[in-house]
Amino acid sequence: MLIYSSGLRVSEAINIIPSDILRSKMLLRINQGKGNKDRYTILAKKALEQLEKYWKAYKPKTYLFPGKGGGNQLSIRACQHAFESAKKSAGVNKKGGIHSLRHSFATHFLETGGGIFQLQKLLGHKQLRTTLQYAHLSEEKIIARSPLDVYSESNCK
Repeated sequence: MLIYSSGLRVSEAINIIPSDILRSKMLLRINQGKGNKDRYTILAKKALEQLEKYWKAYKPKTYLFPGKGGGNQLSIRACQHAFESAKKSAGVNKKGGIHSLRHSFATHFLETGGGIFQLQKLLGHKQLRTTLQYAHLSEEKIIARSPLDVYSESNCK
């Protein structure tokens, strides 16, 4: 859920420590992502709710997702295996590995009105052309809203 909600690479997800979760800003800090770059990405409310339940149940010490023994982080292979097991349990037969969650995040972010430059920052891409590879969407799927609707609704509350 966290990989999809924030557009993470698996290597980034396994290196998250609890202090990387910025609840008040609904952001997730990515330390030393690809290219040894630090960045922030968004954190979904539903993902935060699940993380809080997870935290209460497991109380991780160092890494948010510790591996066997609790000291080191979970391995990339363990994440891939968990993803494949979850797909099988859910009856999902479609091909695609755990990285497809990042791809889906990017596509759905754009379809729901997010901007390409904002997406570039969230994904941690240096080159815009890398981000554009994720933009496989049709105009019928875009659910962007007019700023008039967004701001008039917020002013009415």
